[in-house]
Amino acid sequence: MKRFKNRFFTDSLFNAVRGFFVAVRRERNLKIHILIAIIVIVAGVYFKISRFEWIAIVFAINIVILSELINTAIELTIDLYTKKYRETAKLAKDIAAGAVLVSSTLAIVIGLFVFYNKVITFIGNILSGR
Repeated sequence: MKRFKNRFFTDSLFNAVRGFFVAVRRERNLKIHILIAIIVIVAGVYFKISRFEWIAIVFAINIVILSELINTAIELTIDLYTKKYRETAKLAKDIAAGAVLVSSTLAIVIGLFVFYNKVITFIGNILSGR
């Protein structure tokens, strides 16, 4: 029987990075979250958000990516257990997806707090010709 425990920290790190990139390649929603994160980071640089705002944005981005990775791991584990339709398997997957929904909603609220006034001012300046 093959051992699953990594003997060295570098092995653990390599496997974690590999796992992240496998998830990015396989999961459409994770790609969408990463694209949104890049857009938000560019907007943060453009609007010169404060250090506190950066902390909030980085937290929001990380909590969404984290919940998406956990959701993916749960879905893969359930698929490993059963390929047949089972109501409890569907429920477990739906609950895991619900965690992503909650974290994404939190990220949207944080994004609104950080960017709302900046974007409204930006649009107002464009419309007024400034």
